[in-house]
Amino acid sequence: MRFSVPGPRSLAGQLFAMQAVLIAVVVAGYALFSYVSDRSQAEEAARRQARAVARSVADSPSVLAASRAADPSAELQPYALKVMRDTEVDFITIMDPQGIRWTHPDPDQIGQTFQGHTEKALRGETFTETYTGTLGPSVRAVTPIQDGPRVVGLVSAGIRVDEITQRVQDQLTALLGVAAGALVLGAVGTYVINARLRRHTHGMNAAELSRMHDYHQAALHAVREGLLMLDGQYRVALINDGGRVLLGVAGDVVGRSVAELGLPAPLTGALLASEPRVDEVHLTASRVLVINTSQVSGGERRGTVITLRDVTELQSLMGELDSERGFTQALRSQAHEAANRLHTVVSLIELGRAEEAVEFATAELELAQALTDQVVAAVSEPVLAALLLGKTAQANERGVELMVSEDSSLDDGLLPETLPARDLVTILGNLIDNAVDAAQGSVRARVTVAAYTMISDSIPELVLRVSDTGPGVNPEHAEAVFQRGFSTKPAGPGGRGLGLALVRQTSQRHGGSLTVAEADGGGAEFEVRLPLREPGTTAGGVPSGVAAARGAGGDA
Repeated sequence: MRFSVPGPRSLAGQLFAMQAVLIAVVVAGYALFSYVSDRSQAEEAARRQARAVARSVADSPSVLAASRAADPSAELQPYALKVMRDTEVDFITIMDPQGIRWTHPDPDQIGQTFQGHTEKALRGETFTETYTGTLGPSVRAVTPIQDGPRVVGLVSAGIRVDEITQRVQDQLTALLGVAAGALVLGAVGTYVINARLRRHTHGMNAAELSRMHDYHQAALHAVREGLLMLDGQYRVALINDGGRVLLGVAGDVVGRSVAELGLPAPLTGALLASEPRVDEVHLTASRVLVINTSQVSGGERRGTVITLRDVTELQSLMGELDSERGFTQALRSQAHEAANRLHTVVSLIELGRAEEAVEFATAELELAQALTDQVVAAVSEPVLAALLLGKTAQANERGVELMVSEDSSLDDGLLPETLPARDLVTILGNLIDNAVDAAQGSVRARVTVAAYTMISDSIPELVLRVSDTGPGVNPEHAEAVFQRGFSTKPAGPGGRGLGLALVRQTSQRHGGSLTVAEADGGGAEFEVRLPLREPGTTAGGVPSGVAAARGAGGDA
């Protein structure tokens, strides 16, 4: 035979059992206390009642007069029985000073000796006692009948202990009924409260809730993604380690409003929005974040759950991928043009014009080599040189001439390890793309790129400058162009207004700056300055390879 071992009760069940036992103990304790107290009070009340009845009888003039008669019983017995019925005492015994009864509820006891103590009464005192007489145990009072200072008789009035017990039992029965009602009412109330608690705790016991809390805390601190929970007043209710890192907040922020965290205005607006946000891209000072928001359901507004994902590296990789796609398109276009030129050379040879074929091929080769030599001579850093060659081919396809300025000079190995090539591609690639878009369609469409190093305030800097012949930037929009979402171009399938925001973010992450001004020939001129603080600089703080002609604060 198999026996099933009952599992641990749910937290609600444990609380219900504990509360039920507590109510039962309280009710039982109160009942016991009330019984003892009521019995003591009942005995005291019986003593007071017996004393009052005895004194009333002893002070009656008719009783004093009857005590002088030849046969006191004849007059006092009917009187005593009537007072017993009226005062609800069990006996009234009137006797002479020797204790010989004149009255008794049982007529056979008249003339017999009183069973009890009379010494104090004979001295003129009234006293009470519990004594077992002919009617059984009773609470009685004994008092003297006085004729002046002389005691001429005694009166004893009493209530049987059984009667007192019956009174207490009647009270106890009523008390137990009330206690049972209180217990039932408390049990019902406890059950209702615990049923609600059971729904909220999903029937889990305390150990399971504790374990779930430990898992919850471990999961919050383990995930790299950020988790932010806001209450109904948009105050921070919970934030995990990933959320602190991604939002760049420190210290105790729980209980503070989102508006007080110092986040960028667009990001703060998204966190305070009442409608859900799905995969929305936002920028902080150093990161690109994708946020998703969801309102906590339950009728009234209870709060918001926000997840944060860091896509900074992904965005950089996408920039590199876009550049690679541009290179691929440029190579495809160049391959098409090269095939046309090759067919031309072959056709000239077939026509017997070998010398003209050689001249044509030589001219094309020199033109291509000249472009490569120009770029490499100015910028020998391999990643930037490859980017410029690819962007040149792309610009030519779109009817825009891309030129590298003559004063550009950037040697290979000059850039520090803290300035990765990926960030340079993000900066220069986005600036060139925007410049080509702006210059396309203008008269003598041209984009000019300058890349060199210089010293500013004793700090070596890398300067990247891109200018175009487009319509330029309205001075009123000089700051707005760097905000995410701002664009003067039609919205594309992937959205607009992210390129310059990424350029500024990347520049600021490396301690640099991004400015916009009007170019000499019209159009816009964007300039990025990045400090170079890598070891290996010269004694004057100038990285090896920086042209001495730049001088302190020199410019191109």
